[in-house]
Amino acid sequence: MRKVPRTMCTQHPDYASMPQWVSGDFIKGDDEVYEAYVNYSVYGCQETMWDFEGKDVDIYVVRKLLESYGGFFINNVLGEDIFLTYRLPNPNVEVSDRKVYAEALETIPMAYDLARVFYGRPVRAIFEVIFPLTSSHMDLILTLKYYEKVVAGKCSVELYNGVKVADLIGEVEPKSIEVIPLVEDMESLLRVDSIIEGYVKVARPSYMRVFIARSDPAMNYGLVPAVLLAKIALSRAHEAGGRLGVEVYPIIGVGPTPFRGNFNPRTVDRTLNEYRGVYTFTVQSAFRYDYGVDSVKAAIDSINNAKPTEPVIMSKGEEETALALIRQYIERYQAEVEGLAKAINYMSQLLPPRRTRRLHVGLFGYGRGFRGVTLPRAIAFVGALCSMGIPPELLGLSTLLKLNEEQWKVLENHYVNLRRDLGEAAQYVCVECIEQLPNIKVNELRVSREVTSMVLEDIKALDQLGVKTPLQGFEHRKHSLLVRLFLESISNGYINEAKGYLVEMAKARRAIG
Repeated sequence: MRKVPRTMCTQHPDYASMPQWVSGDFIKGDDEVYEAYVNYSVYGCQETMWDFEGKDVDIYVVRKLLESYGGFFINNVLGEDIFLTYRLPNPNVEVSDRKVYAEALETIPMAYDLARVFYGRPVRAIFEVIFPLTSSHMDLILTLKYYEKVVAGKCSVELYNGVKVADLIGEVEPKSIEVIPLVEDMESLLRVDSIIEGYVKVARPSYMRVFIARSDPAMNYGLVPAVLLAKIALSRAHEAGGRLGVEVYPIIGVGPTPFRGNFNPRTVDRTLNEYRGVYTFTVQSAFRYDYGVDSVKAAIDSINNAKPTEPVIMSKGEEETALALIRQYIERYQAEVEGLAKAINYMSQLLPPRRTRRLHVGLFGYGRGFRGVTLPRAIAFVGALCSMGIPPELLGLSTLLKLNEEQWKVLENHYVNLRRDLGEAAQYVCVECIEQLPNIKVNELRVSREVTSMVLEDIKALDQLGVKTPLQGFEHRKHSLLVRLFLESISNGYINEAKGYLVEMAKARRAIG
């Protein structure tokens, strides 16, 4: 059995503070190659996600890593001790990147050849790919078969007069790959078991990694639904694995803020306990760059060496109760976000870009959102709302006041850190700023009084729900002041000053979003 990594470093553009080794305003190009090396050699991360989705990407990453940092990689075998895992674009969604999907798969044999020369023996430097927005087992099967029949299978194709492809370019290895579903929307999370079953019947793996999203479900459905959906998906994934005789190793895509998973060097033990049964945790950029290096290294080391927790299997009754709660919560949450969408989109354009990324809207990508409302990426979504004094964790919260006893029991049993997460988020509330939004001079930032009243109701619900908000520390008081200064600057046309306040707020939060 191969080593399955416990920590996966990602390229999320969520960090507020620039790493010292970056010369410009954001990470780009060869910076990301060096970053991958730092992930392994400095932080001790066991896996790096190499993202082909929605960005330009260096396809020669393996060559550059082995050539530039050979002393490290000769003792830490890529593909055996540490891992580089591709995140593909979804060709069904990112239509303009269909050939990028194909290009990414074509580089896997190139990485194999480079590693074979470097190590002097056969080594699968890259053998896993992540398929985003997985909605069916067919997404995985078609990717697997495309690789096996087109990428590896072309060797047997005759070019001319008995000369085959293999005679020209050599044999193609590996002959097969492993495909990891990244499950992101509610419908797909609820049928993760059928996705696993359909893939296992065709691919017949001895084990399977399954990637459960946390950020996009939170943005689309709210904090509480996102956590409960993740718990249902984890339960169903483990249940399916047990039924099929296949070991399941879940990955959870947790970010640094409570809304996106509350996973940072200060909360490692809590998060590992919250998401029981998860094997691999994403260590996103803010986790690494907005905290001291020593604390980051210690946190990653503790995850790598922690004993995997046993999964929590939800009963059918618990699932039904949770789903009723989720649907109830979504109705209010989405109504509020719909009313805030114009302001969110305006604010997101002012936030600092931290990596070279293409927007997932319009001609060259896919839109995120619901009810016809287009939203930015989850990181910008969180950053935009926090910078208006509205922690997104609190949106829809007054729904919980209407729960019955059974619903409360399920919620408290399966969202262990609920009140603690809400208490942390509440420290970034600025009631005065929220009350200002209906009258603000900037039309794009103006929010109706009806919507701000709903938001203020959610904030008042904290006391009724028994959420203890810690006393605001210096950074939280500073954040509230910066929100007020930002709104004043933007109202008077001082855009550059306003952007500066956004950066300072992000540093106070230790994450853009």
